[in-house]
Amino acid sequence: VQLQAFGGGLVQAWGSLRLSCAASGRTFSGYTVGWFRQTPGKEREFVAAFRGDTRATYYADSAKGRFTISRDNARTTVYLQMNSLKAEDTAVYYCTNRPGFSVDYGDGKKYDQWGQGTQVTVSS
Repeated sequence: VQLQAFGGGLVQAWGSLRLSCAASGRTFSGYTVGWFRQTPGKEREFVAAFRGDTRATYYADSAKGRFTISRDNARTTVYLQMNSLKAEDTAVYYCTNRPGFSVDYGDGKKYDQWGQGTQVTVSS
């Protein structure tokens, strides 16, 4: 099973992008799906997570009020809608998942599969 993240691109500040994450060969039923991002020289940073069994959502402070994580009804795709983008949102965005849920949803080590990443560049 592989995760694929796509939807990145170049956008102007205050613009929007929607990232998508899909798992080949299965659905996200029963999984927590997370989005992280990383810029060169910095550690990977938690952005948002979607808990599959309760549909609860969790956000980093930097994402609250601007980003929305969701999952389609078929449980095949998890989205990250990003609005009011800022230059500091520029990063490679990765989706990841794990079976069940961990209270440490913001810790990348608690996830067991990662997609290849998609570049988001916000021009100021």
